[in-house]
Amino acid sequence: MLAIVVTPGSPGGERLGRVEEPERAGDQLLVRTLALGVCGTDREILDGRYGWAPPGRDWLVLGHESVGRVTEAPSGSGFAPGDLVVGVVRRPDPEPCMCCMQGDFDMCRNGGYRERGIKELDGYGAQLVPLEPEFAVKVDPALGLLGVLTEPTSVVAKAWEQIDRIRYQGCRPAATALITGAGPIGLLAALLGAQRGLDVHVVDRMREGTRPELARMLGASYHSGPIADVCRSAEPDVVLECTGRPEVVVEALRCLAPAAVACLLGISPRGRALNVDVGALNNELVLENHVVFGSVNGNHRHFAAAADALAAADPLCLGRMITRSVPLVDWTQALERRDTDIKTVIEFADEAQELRNREM
Repeated sequence: MLAIVVTPGSPGGERLGRVEEPERAGDQLLVRTLALGVCGTDREILDGRYGWAPPGRDWLVLGHESVGRVTEAPSGSGFAPGDLVVGVVRRPDPEPCMCCMQGDFDMCRNGGYRERGIKELDGYGAQLVPLEPEFAVKVDPALGLLGVLTEPTSVVAKAWEQIDRIRYQGCRPAATALITGAGPIGLLAALLGAQRGLDVHVVDRMREGTRPELARMLGASYHSGPIADVCRSAEPDVVLECTGRPEVVVEALRCLAPAAVACLLGISPRGRALNVDVGALNNELVLENHVVFGSVNGNHRHFAAAADALAAADPLCLGRMITRSVPLVDWTQALERRDTDIKTVIEFADEAQELRNREM
C-alpha cells in the first residue's frame, strides 16, 4: 500500500512509497484513510527539526490529522464497517504517570508518551491504518471529509475545557473572548467560543478575504488593527493566543480584563528577542489576578467534544476552512505555504472525492 514516509532528523528524505499492508490485531479496527490534514508540526518533521521514528528503524509514516472509514471491526468494539472515524494522536506512557493512568495522557508528566505520526508510532498517512477502538472517535457521517478538522478542533476543545474549569472557580462568568490569529486553530477556537454564547473577537493581519468572512460566519467580530484598540472597546475575560508570534503574545497579555484567563496555543520561533518590560508585565498579571497557561494536544475526551462541536457547526462554514485539497500523488504540494491557505488537506481515496462532491 502507499504511505507518506519521512526520516525524522534528515530533511529531504520524504517520499510517497510502498509499505507492507498492516496486519490487524484481533482487537483493532482497520481503517481506510480518506483524508489527511497538514499543519506546522508536519512541516517541522519534514525539515528535520522534530519527530522520532519507531524503535528499530529510521523511518516514520507521517500524519496525525485524519479521517477514515472502518473496513474491519471486531465484535463488541462499538464500531462497524462503514463508520467514519478519526484517530486520537497521543498514547499513554507504557510506564504511565498518574495523569496517563486516569486517561489524561495529554498531560503526561514523564515524557514517555508516544504520538501517531510524530513520536515513535506510525501516523495515519497510509492507505490502511490499524487503530485501537479505545483511541478511535466516531464522527457524524454528515461531516464527510470535514471530519479531518477533528484533531485541530480537539486542541481548542481541551483549551476551552481548561478555561471553563478555571472560570467555574472564579467569581463571575466569562462574557468576552479575544482570539489572536485567524488560522485553523484561531477560527476553531472562535467556533467553540461562539457555541458557548460568548462575545467573540478575532484579531488577524488579513484585512479582507476568506479569514474575515469565516470569522463573521462563525459568529465572531473580526478586527485587523492593533490588539490594544480592540481591547479598549471589548475588555476580554478570556484570551486564546493562537499565533505564537512573540509580540502578539505580549500585547495580548497586556489587555486583559481583571481576573482574566489567557491560554497560549501558538508555538513561537526560538532565538527572537523582544524589548519587554518584564517587571511591568509581571506586576500586571499578579495585581490583576490573571491566570495564564499553555495547552497542547488532547485526549479521547477532547476528540469526542471536538466531534460534537463540528457536528453542531454550519457545514458550509467548515467547508470553507479547507481552502485547498490535493490528491495523494501530489501530496508535497500540500506543504506549500500560500497566503490564501487556512487548512490544506491530502485526499487518499476515490471515495474522498465522492464525499467532497456530495458536500458541494
